[in-house]
Amino acid sequence: MAAGEAQEPVAEAEPAAEEQQEQPRSFKDLGVTDVLCEACDQLGWNVPTKIQVEAIPVALQGEDIIGLAETGSGKTGAFALPILQALLETPQRLFALVLTPTRELAFQISEQFEALGSSIGVHSAVIVGGIDTMSQSLALAKKPHIIIATPGRLIDHLENTKGFNLRALKYLVMDEADRILNMDFETEVDKLLKVIPRDRKTFLFSATMTKKVQKLQRAALKNPVKCAVSSKYQTVEKLQQYYIFIPSRFKDSYLVYILNELAGNSFMIFCSTCNNTQRTALLLRNLGFTAIPLHGQMSQNKRLGSLNKFKAKARSILLATDVASRGLDIPHVDVVINFDIPTHSKDYIHRVGRTARAGRSGKSITFVTQYDVELFQRIEHLIGKKLPEFPTQEEEVMMLTERVAEAQRFARMELREQGEKKRSRDGDDDDTEEAIGIRNRVAGGKKKKRKA
Repeated sequence: MAAGEAQEPVAEAEPAAEEQQEQPRSFKDLGVTDVLCEACDQLGWNVPTKIQVEAIPVALQGEDIIGLAETGSGKTGAFALPILQALLETPQRLFALVLTPTRELAFQISEQFEALGSSIGVHSAVIVGGIDTMSQSLALAKKPHIIIATPGRLIDHLENTKGFNLRALKYLVMDEADRILNMDFETEVDKLLKVIPRDRKTFLFSATMTKKVQKLQRAALKNPVKCAVSSKYQTVEKLQQYYIFIPSRFKDSYLVYILNELAGNSFMIFCSTCNNTQRTALLLRNLGFTAIPLHGQMSQNKRLGSLNKFKAKARSILLATDVASRGLDIPHVDVVINFDIPTHSKDYIHRVGRTARAGRSGKSITFVTQYDVELFQRIEHLIGKKLPEFPTQEEEVMMLTERVAEAQRFARMELREQGEKKRSRDGDDDDTEEAIGIRNRVAGGKKKKRKA
């Protein structure tokens, strides 16, 4: 990136807050202005997190930052507050750009900017794929203060939307930078760095410091200060982590057993593919669970719809691919289930980071079949601990197999029907909310059985 540029030295921030004699007690102590402190209070942010303690004072002094922090650590506040404070001092349109790897994360960051900046009239625009470009062009024409974007769609607008440019940009943030580069947005990032001012502030936030992130640091930052609150991979202390070792053909039955055992909690269940997410959601719905899927083959509106229903607690089970493993802040997830074990050990950290957030406790249960032993050992090696087995009653699980087999059959039929509908109308995958035809047939079949 930006060949020929010398690598800037990286200054280290002050020791972590816990090592300092006196930890700042409030955002005011960090130098945040009163109006933004009030906004933090309204959001229920009473005490700054570790990354906020380290990054906010440095950012307010006008330094570039590399923030290394685990998921769920309050990174958004660490860059949003200094940007909004600078915007208050020198109001200007198209002031800051935040790049994120996924659409959901972009909407979530936008919500936080809107909430923190509501009393000072801040306008933001979300520019991501899967949404009509015309309406986005109109939003950009109004010149919002903050743009939150995925790299591909942003470059699309810079190249094709008349009158839109970022020549006056003052702040660039790359959130989840390791993931942006993993998703091969390198060419887009290169193009972007060529068309924005060199005289700007840059914040790079990443869970891990990969070679690609170091390369990006050289191209984009000037004398950055490193704010790291977690140097090794770790999971939150208040998270109880378990595994269950099961034959792969009984995975569905064990899932139903655990959902019954831990009834009353809210669950995020991670599957490896969009198809398995959809299938498992249909299976659980056929068994009467309020399950809803979230995956990359759903339209953006349906994805946001699923997320909002789960956030509002209208649904207690969210089935997701890794599209939801990073960055999404859903405060009330009680249990994370790795139905399909992650192939990359680091994804385990991000998945289980959906629970036990901001000081709350939570559980995670990882399904390990005969095919997953090596992957599971890698995860244990990465987090540096041996996980206990989650207690299960095999006889009770086996009693469920007949009902589960029937629900599997209906789920397969429903998937086939959805596939045919999709081909005929070229729509996107259903979120299973309207897929009630086969469930009614299940109910009808059960009534007949009872009469018999």
